[in-house]
Formats: sequence, structure tokens, C-alpha cells
Amino acid sequence: MTDMALETQIATRHDLLKSKSLKRFRTGDTIFRNLTRGAAVLVLVLLGGVIVSLIHGSLPAFHAFGFSFLTTQSWNPVTEVFGAAAPIYGTLVTSLIALLIAVPVGIGIAIFLTELCPMALRRPIGVAIELLAGIPSIIYGIWGLFVFAPFMQEYIQPALIGSLGAIPGIGTLFAGPPYGIGTLTAGLILAIMVLPFVTAISRDVFETVPAVLKESAYGLGCTTWEVVRNIVIPYTRVGVIGGVMLGLGRALGETMAVTFVIGNAHRISGSILAPGTTISATIANEFTEAVGDIYTSSLIALGLILFVITFIVLAAARLMLMRLDAKAGR
Repeated sequence: MTDMALETQIATRHDLLKSKSLKRFRTGDTIFRNLTRGAAVLVLVLLGGVIVSLIHGSLPAFHAFGFSFLTTQSWNPVTEVFGAAAPIYGTLVTSLIALLIAVPVGIGIAIFLTELCPMALRRPIGVAIELLAGIPSIIYGIWGLFVFAPFMQEYIQPALIGSLGAIPGIGTLFAGPPYGIGTLTAGLILAIMVLPFVTAISRDVFETVPAVLKESAYGLGCTTWEVVRNIVIPYTRVGVIGGVMLGLGRALGETMAVTFVIGNAHRISGSILAPGTTISATIANEFTEAVGDIYTSSLIALGLILFVITFIVLAAARLMLMRLDAKAGR
């Protein structure tokens, strides 16, 4: 065999091996692409199935009560007259109270851990915060009912009523007797439950800020507050907002902890000290006792409303992020 023929044979064999390798890689990429596409489609199918089931199950309630189902607070299983206004109000108010407390505290803790805390304390404090997220909600509910609610009734609520109850305007929010349980108590419990999510995510995104940016700011004479306000927060705002939205989702859908401490009263009160209810608490309390198509359909309609509220909140957050990116010129 001549040298030319040998070289030709080697080249042919090399091309054959290369072709087989490319074919194997192409097959692997095709399988991987189809698997990932299938996973994405599966999520959409499941989401669509949930939406269709909720809409189908809630149709009898909306046919019976119409738009008034959203605007009335009457909830009487005996006469089969139902309205979702009280659970919607309670869900929004308790979530708002939770965010008003948890977001500034959580972001403040994250700033302390990343910018000010001594290295020896960062890990213990971070682990302690993360452990709060691992506590089951039923434990929060039991603790809230037997420990926190009596504390609120004896110390916090009387102080709020005495100091703020007589102020025109905001005094309505703190009127009434100190029950201990109520909307404010539920909001505070939710704030404790939301806090570790906001703190952990904010801390993680704060740590992604390049050190050179902060060092440059310090080199120009900026204070720690100026570095946080002008460097850290703008650089990580997308992640921080994501953490806030995650916490809001937890607050909107929380069931057991709220059920223990909110009072489960189907009425709207101007005072946040009064008992109330939420969508999740109403469904958890009454679904097993629902008798009749209208009663069951009304509870399913509450689930659909909660789904819509969550979707609107997430869509609004996404729109806000798009506007921030546009303003930044991205």
C-alpha cells in the first residue's frame, strides 16, 4: 500500500469518526432541547388546567350572584348568599401590613450583613434568618394564637388604641376593643414569615455587586449610606424586587398561620384591630363543610380571585421592572 493510499485511508477514517461524533452530539442536543421544551410546555399545560378548572368550578357562583359577588361581604351558608368582598379585603390588607414591615426590615438586615456586620457574625445571623423560612406555618399559627395574640391583647393593642385611636383620620384604624387576634396580628405574623425570604434574596443579590464599584465609591469619599443608595440598590434592584414579589406571594397565599390569628369573621371593618378573614383562610375553614353546588362554587371562585390577584401583582411587578430598565437606557 502506497503512502498516498494510506493517507487517504486515514483521512477517510478520521472523517468517519468525526461524522459519528457530530451525529452523536447533534442527537444529544436534540434530545436535550426536546426535554427542556417539554418541561416548559408541561408547566403551561398544568397552569392552563388549573385556570380552566377554577373557571369551570366558579361559574355557578358568578351566574348566581354576578358582579355583586365581588362587592358584597355577606357570607351566609344557610341562605346560600355569598360575597367575596371581606376575604379579598382581608387578603390585601394583611399582605400590605406584612410588606410594610418585612421589606424595610429585611433589606436593612441584608445591608447590615453585607456591608456593616463583622465577619464572625455574618454566618450565624444569616443562618438564623434562613431558619425562620424553614419553620412550618402551623407552628407560626400556634405560636401566634397562644403567645403572640395574648401579648398583643395585653400590651400592644391597648397602647395603639390609647395613643392613636383618638387621632382624627388614622384613629379609625385603631378603634375598638383589644381582641388580641385580628387583621393586624395576622399581618405581623405574615411579616415574620415573609422576612427571611426578603432578607435572604436581598443579601444574595447584594453580594453580587462587584467590589470594584463599591471600592471606587469609597475612594471618592462616599459614605456607606451613599454607596448603598447609589451603587448597591440600583445595581441589584431587579433581584430585590424579585425577593419582595416572592414574599408577597407567600403572604397572599398563606393559610394556616393566618387562620389561627385573624379571627375568621366575614366582615369588613375600618379597624385593623378587628377580626377579619382572608381568601385562603376561608377556603381552608369551610371547604370540607361546603354542602351544595353554590357553596362549593363560591369557595372555588375565591380561589380563582386569589389566582387573578397574584397574576395581577406579578404582571405589575414585571411592568415596573421593564420601565426601570427603559429609564436606565437598557
